[in-house]
Amino acid sequence: MCMAPFKGIGSVLFKPLPFTSPSRKNPNWCRVCFEDAPIGGAEVSTGVLFADMRGYTSYAESRSPGEVAQLLNRFYSIATEVFARHDAVIDKLAGDEVMALWLPGFAGRDQYVPKMVSGAEALLRAVGYGGDGEPWLPLGLGLDTGRAYVGNVGVGAVKDFTALGDVVNTAARLQSQARPGQIVMSERVYESASDRYPAALSVELELKGKSEPVAARIIELSAPAA
Repeated sequence: MCMAPFKGIGSVLFKPLPFTSPSRKNPNWCRVCFEDAPIGGAEVSTGVLFADMRGYTSYAESRSPGEVAQLLNRFYSIATEVFARHDAVIDKLAGDEVMALWLPGFAGRDQYVPKMVSGAEALLRAVGYGGDGEPWLPLGLGLDTGRAYVGNVGVGAVKDFTALGDVVNTAARLQSQARPGQIVMSERVYESASDRYPAALSVELELKGKSEPVAARIIELSAPAA
């Protein structure tokens, strides 16, 4: 039912039902599975992506709040469009950062990780990496996949659809290691992207809060893709 169309004849057929209000988590889907769902969730396989603007503090210091808001709104708009097109759940737009989730139930059991990788590359290209000109946003991304608790958390009306667990923390830490134009992904993610990026740099990263080094791959968008 979440795949019910919001335009054309489909919107007429579904108008009497509560499936006609797009979700802010992905405008291609309705609110029933997200904002209107009760508090609660389940442990499921999840792809987690963090995209963060590099040098945000210095940028904000030298510009007016209005200029900062204009840049971030442009970033949010493009990230939302790109990720929605790749079947992501937009988790958070916070400060200079975007967090998105890929879930098997929405993106496909065998496709949710490849779609996350494709979405990551598409976002970097959308802000100017991999082209002839200079990127208009210094952006780095971190990706991981694993089990997470996914659902609505909070109290009463103060709730949000999100993911919790080590995979979320790891993706955030991997993102902190990414330089502008880089995708830093765990080896678990790279298993679904090795054909696409055969020359990806293999590294062992000491991540804050992690007891052991994390095996990861670094993708430079300018590097040739298969």
